[in-house]
Amino acid sequence: MIIVRNLTKSFPSGQRVLDRVSFQADEGELVALLGASGSGKTTFFRCLMLKEKWNEGQYIYDGKDISGIGVWEKFQLNKQWAYLEEKPSLNLKKTALKNVLSALLFKKSWWRFLTNSVSEDDHMEAMDYLDKVGLLDKAHEPVEKLSGGEKQRVAICKALIKGAKVIFADEPVSGLDPEAASLVMQDFKSICQKHKLLVFCSLHQVELAEKFGSRIWGLSDGKLVVDIAGRRLTQREKELIF
Repeated sequence: MIIVRNLTKSFPSGQRVLDRVSFQADEGELVALLGASGSGKTTFFRCLMLKEKWNEGQYIYDGKDISGIGVWEKFQLNKQWAYLEEKPSLNLKKTALKNVLSALLFKKSWWRFLTNSVSEDDHMEAMDYLDKVGLLDKAHEPVEKLSGGEKQRVAICKALIKGAKVIFADEPVSGLDPEAASLVMQDFKSICQKHKLLVFCSLHQVELAEKFGSRIWGLSDGKLVVDIAGRRLTQREKELIF
């Protein structure tokens, strides 16, 4: 689904933040990205999301080279991509259900968008997604009353109902307690398997990457130094990353 060849990005000073990164990632994979602070993880994600330019490299998505596409094509791609941050972008005053329904504007006709109309089918689809992540009983709760893990799971529902094929999750479980973090990661793993999504998830907890990642990447000094199938890391691999 995504092929990147020799992605390179440098600061104006000449320092390289990404150094000839190459990979292929396919649907159904949960790629856990590990790296120390300053390793380039966030910049890497921003480049993959086309939110930052890079100096060199080729970027192929679904068989098409998107390295130099324009603004309209980027907008169209954003319908298929979702970006989840440590603090989800949600309306805290609205309910979990209304937050999920708000993502449907990407799929609505212009008339329904302008009139802000929601059909019964839309309502049931949103409830189904909330049920899939164990939040059906929280559907009518204001998001501000939900826990950090529950908010992140509402954000996952928004990505799913939007029709995202690729999710970029940048430290989505940072600050969560271990149980909540495991639940969020289990949701990511489940949607990869059931919906054949491609999920890139940056983490700092090695044990979560080992447990839930179908693939583990290690980024160090802007270089992809580890690329393995999901399993426990060896001591040498940890030393390469950290």
